[in-house]
Amino acid sequence: MSKTIFISLPVADLAASRAFYQALGFEPNAAFGDETAAAMAWSESIHVMLLAHARWRTFTQRPLPPDGTIGLMLSLSMDSRDAVDGMNRAAAAHGGRADANPPEDLGFMYSRDLADPDGHLWGIVWMDPAATPAA
Repeated sequence: MSKTIFISLPVADLAASRAFYQALGFEPNAAFGDETAAAMAWSESIHVMLLAHARWRTFTQRPLPPDGTIGLMLSLSMDSRDAVDGMNRAAAAHGGRADANPPEDLGFMYSRDLADPDGHLWGIVWMDPAATPAA
């Protein structure tokens, strides 16, 4: 099996979260879902598992972070600046929040962060490797 990342996220409204991630370009995988969970693929090696809170509790008894706080941010690379902007528009149109942090434009790198309906933070980034400053 190739190296793959599976990101599990607790969600308050599974149907709304499934629709949100699908609007961002994630593909549902019905083989790994039911009324309490939805597997969503970003690529062959990156998958998000959306888990209703009751299902999340079968994985851990640790408390969910309080609303308005964040414990981590995940980032996804995009093919263009327009794709970064498009994902932020899709987030805002489907129950999430675009520009959850101020956008950053360094010329060689462009990023805009978004939050899903549950406040999970995603960095959406485009980078031009040919223009990246030397170390």
